[in-house]
Amino acid sequence: ALILSAKWKPLLTEKIKKVVYNGSHHLYSINFDKINLNLVTGSFALYNVTLTPDTAVYDSLKVAKLAPSSVFEIKLEKLQLTRISILKAYFNKEVDLTEIVLQNPSIKMTQNKVPKKPDTVENDSTLYQKISKTLNSIHINKLAVIDADFDYIDNTGSKKAISSLKHLDIHVADFLLDSLSGKDSTRFFYTKDIGFQLLDYKSLTKDKMYTMKIDSIFGSTKSKQVTIRNFKMTPMFKDLTFARKYKVQRDRYDLSFGKIRFEDVDFRIIGEEQHVYAKAVRLENANVDVFMSRESAAPPGLDKAKNFPHLALRRLRIPIDLDTIKIKKLNVKYSEYNPASKKIGSVSFKNSSGSILNVTNDSLQLVKNHHALANLNTLLLGKSSLNLKIDFNLTAKDGAFSYSGSMGKFNMQGLNSLSVALGLVKIETGEIDKINFKASGNTSLASGSLDMRYHNLKLELLSDNIDGKGTKKKGFLSFLANNVLINDKNPKLGEAPRIVTMSNARIPSASFFNLMWKTIFVGIKDIVGVGIVPEKNPVEQQKVTAKKIKKQKREVRASKNKN
Repeated sequence: ALILSAKWKPLLTEKIKKVVYNGSHHLYSINFDKINLNLVTGSFALYNVTLTPDTAVYDSLKVAKLAPSSVFEIKLEKLQLTRISILKAYFNKEVDLTEIVLQNPSIKMTQNKVPKKPDTVENDSTLYQKISKTLNSIHINKLAVIDADFDYIDNTGSKKAISSLKHLDIHVADFLLDSLSGKDSTRFFYTKDIGFQLLDYKSLTKDKMYTMKIDSIFGSTKSKQVTIRNFKMTPMFKDLTFARKYKVQRDRYDLSFGKIRFEDVDFRIIGEEQHVYAKAVRLENANVDVFMSRESAAPPGLDKAKNFPHLALRRLRIPIDLDTIKIKKLNVKYSEYNPASKKIGSVSFKNSSGSILNVTNDSLQLVKNHHALANLNTLLLGKSSLNLKIDFNLTAKDGAFSYSGSMGKFNMQGLNSLSVALGLVKIETGEIDKINFKASGNTSLASGSLDMRYHNLKLELLSDNIDGKGTKKKGFLSFLANNVLINDKNPKLGEAPRIVTMSNARIPSASFFNLMWKTIFVGIKDIVGVGIVPEKNPVEQQKVTAKKIKKQKREVRASKNKN
């Protein structure tokens, strides 16, 4: 065995290099430092292996329309094959081995858009037909990729996209390639199972404003599940510090998801058609914090209509078909800095749960059903139960949608965290008994009706704080508002309940959710009696505030220079 092994090493080295070079139409060359072969144990190993593509050959293959769409560049410390049945391979043309292990590989995969010749008999032949002239079958009990670094470069679009993964483990169970395995429905790409695991993923976003971290990602083709644990996207700077890094308005996101699980995933469609399908996606124990500062102007030409959820879904480059998204224990908080009050106002929705049905941009599925339906339950400020239903029209060019909701008893003073900072209005007293609303809209406007029953409403109007001396009560205006304009209850004694219509035009910098709540706010203003007071244009109001702030800064600088 030692003599034969020593004699076969140079022969195998030459044979391996020749097979790779010729079998790839001269595209790839393989090199390695040394080769170990033990005929007694049936083990075989290559050390410091590199697989390198020839770019000149690849360009010529593209011209001939023979180039593969994926090109690989691979480096690995060791390729180990264990317990190969040499005699079985030689006499029966059957490759049967216990295990293949790739240790510490570095894999770079580049996906290109390449021209293809019309289908031929050779292109239509199965993998088994391609090996059948040489072998009758290939069976591998286990295949393991240990601690791999994987870089994926997508050149198929107008812009190059690069994704990187570190410390990736892949385990393949029971690979069988013979005349029948290709038709075995219990196998995925000739295997009984492909499992993968990624631990401690960390990265910095391209703009270096966020860190991303994932404790683990693991999945299996057999279980048809993929689970992501403890995903976090954390801003590098605090609220106002983050906002002031930009010259224009920019939303700041702080996201964390305890668990994201994809269930009943069709890996075959993903592998063959790059089409993401899952029966259900579960989101659990999540926190979503969004902050925005009105200190800066909106970016020139900005229109947030493109980020309406169903329009953003339509813009995705790959087809997605998610039957159901199930949400459990989701907390959402929106905060905004108002330079006029020099305060941050916030509103929160806690312990949210519910489902979203038919989340898809797949053209075939949209023919069957072009509506995504969201049914959500949450606690406004963690206190009052709010039910919200949204119907997204997935094919409407104008982003059409409709929504409705209801809420029970609520102490309106809880809204002061939002109304004082953003509206310069303090709610002294007020109790909501119930609210029902419904509306429909698109990227331009939303309109509908609102029924709000309440009592004992009393407000306090405040001045701005641009001069830095603090907000102050506008006593006379507050008196007029409470005694002349505001209806302190609905219904009034002996009168029918007031139900109002509401309508709100969206400004370009307003988001989808801004359009929803602002439309409800318009209805609330009408029902409490201040709808007759014309609302200031938010864009013009921001310009006025910005001029006041600039004037104040000039005065401060002039005072310092004088001193």
